[in-house]
Amino acid sequence: MTEITLLLTALASGDADARDRLYTLLYPELKRLARSHLAGQAPMTLEPAALIHEVWLKSAGREGALHRGQFFAHASKVMRSVIVDHVRERHADKRGGGVASVTLSTAALEQLGAPDVLKLDEVLQTLERADDRAHQVVQMRFFGGLEMEEIAEVLGVSVPTVKRDWRKARAFLFDALQA
Repeated sequence: MTEITLLLTALASGDADARDRLYTLLYPELKRLARSHLAGQAPMTLEPAALIHEVWLKSAGREGALHRGQFFAHASKVMRSVIVDHVRERHADKRGGGVASVTLSTAALEQLGAPDVLKLDEVLQTLERADDRAHQVVQMRFFGGLEMEEIAEVLGVSVPTVKRDWRKARAFLFDALQA
């Protein structure tokens, strides 16, 4: 068992110190993910460290992961939620609703250009209603940075199934974001 798995097991058993040790151990990787999501975007007041701290606060007592892949699947979902909420706040009329769009970009979806976060969230919600597993694959891959093997393990399916879902989801996102 890896140290991460041991800490997740201790956390599930109620060890309060395990949570802090886990985040300390994973902080560099979480920070890398946060930076990649925030890089190259329009000016944004959300910093990578603040994004990680929001994940930490919103995940309190709800990790329930058995291994690294499940932890990052959960963290990616929370990260997406925090980014979308932040953009919605910035676009609210009382905050000057006409602010330039904030975009997400990764190498995996580079060919899409730079969709704004609210449009991407809307499209992801549509994908979730159409194909929940493909939606989970996108969240884990795009927001969590998980590898295909890790996603397959979290979802309990084969790697070829995850690859098919990823191709299907990318096509769906490409079509929806081009419209």
